Amino acid sequence: MLEHSGLKVKVSNLYTAQVKRKCGIIERENYNKPKVEDARQPKCPPEKEAAIREALKYFKMV
Repeated sequence: MLEHSGLKVKVSNLYTAQVKRKCGIIERENYNKPKVEDARQPKCPPEKEAAIREALKYFKMV
C-alpha cells in the first residue's frame, strides 16, 4: 500500500478491513473480539480510504 499509493504513512489493517467491509468484501470471523461490545474503533480518514480503494482496484478485488 505504501509503495503503490505514495502515501508517506502506513495504512493499518483496521482501516483496510473497514474499507473492505464497505465494499462488500466478506472477511473471516474475528477471533480476537473486544471484551466490551461498545469498544470504540477509529474511523478511516478519507484520504487513506481513497488510497485503499485505489489499491483494491489495482489488485482487481473491487
